Amino acid sequence: MLIWLMEYFSEFLERTLHFYAWREVSFRAVLSILTSLLVSLLWGPRIIRWLIRMKVGDVPEFHHKDLNELTSHKEETPTMGGLIILGGIFLSVLLWSDLRNPFVQKGVFLLVWLGALGGADDYLKLTAKRKHRTRDGLHSWEKLIFQIGLGVLLAYFLYAVDFAELEDGKLFWVPFYKYGIHLGLFGFTLITVLVITGSSNAVNLTDGMDGLATGCMGIASFAFVILCYFASETMSSFVLPDPTGELIRQKQTWASYLLLPQIRGAGELGVLCAAIFGACMGFLWYNCHPAQVFMGDVGSLPLGGAIGYAAVVTRHELLLLLVGGVFVLEAVSVILQVFYYRYSGGKRIFRCAPIHHHFHLKGWPESKVVVRFWLIGIACAALALATLKLR
Repeated sequence: MLIWLMEYFSEFLERTLHFYAWREVSFRAVLSILTSLLVSLLWGPRIIRWLIRMKVGDVPEFHHKDLNELTSHKEETPTMGGLIILGGIFLSVLLWSDLRNPFVQKGVFLLVWLGALGGADDYLKLTAKRKHRTRDGLHSWEKLIFQIGLGVLLAYFLYAVDFAELEDGKLFWVPFYKYGIHLGLFGFTLITVLVITGSSNAVNLTDGMDGLATGCMGIASFAFVILCYFASETMSSFVLPDPTGELIRQKQTWASYLLLPQIRGAGELGVLCAAIFGACMGFLWYNCHPAQVFMGDVGSLPLGGAIGYAAVVTRHELLLLLVGGVFVLEAVSVILQVFYYRYSGGKRIFRCAPIHHHFHLKGWPESKVVVRFWLIGIACAALALATLKLR
């Protein structure tokens, strides 16, 4: 919204004050981080007190006696703290992003859609009295229907409208390879649904320890700030003579320099990713061990979906597996545990899944598990960014 105001006063800002930075995505991304961080810090105590009054405290229940004993001290800690994060994101995006950008519009739509889905799941899980299911919340298939439906909607409008004249947007890009693979609408939709649904649920599975999902989301979202910026923003300008001898100023984008897919307008989505980073850092103030509030599905589902959406827009779906390496590790541990348990007659690979509980049951303090997983997340994100130069 502020960008419209600055456009109106652009002549005064640029000619009188010589202030041009407001046009730069990188400048507004930094302001977005600071705004969402500040909003989350100031908004957090009020939301926590409200959640306590609403009596939406969590009661950890696992199918493991020892794990229930380890987490018994967390009883009645308020959940649905994802409202703090979403509040910081929405206000920051409203102030510093260009809301006319279609990628930002769809990103906000995704956050609202999955935030409402997660909120409904949290509400039913904590307060509703469903027949014979007092704490199970929404069924898995109910959540999947809404997640898949969202993925189909986003895929269609991205492919048919936003990428209609962007050839790179309709291609599937493989790390270390400088040419894209053509995708039809069906293939594009299938990949989009898998990425958004998978990332949303993977972050949800990771949200099981104080600060674990929050810190890892902060790392992943910051990586996508950079990826969104590289997808469309100008790297430098240089002067070349034309055949008549006159000098012509040429601009080079980061995408052309690094041989990455070029998606015009994707840089603006980096402002939204920056807002996610700042909001997660602000929320971590209250979510670090011992947590004063839990994120809940109202936070984990939309945040996971958002990084999946950013991967789809920038055409880095495969790179997401590396950027979100911790989330992939958590999701794969659950899948392996379930399949091995079913087909081995009740045996288990891990003491408990997701895998962070396995290390907790092995005797690692919760804070040690969380910090070590953060370090793995940082290493994965750094390695992912390093691969951008290898084509």
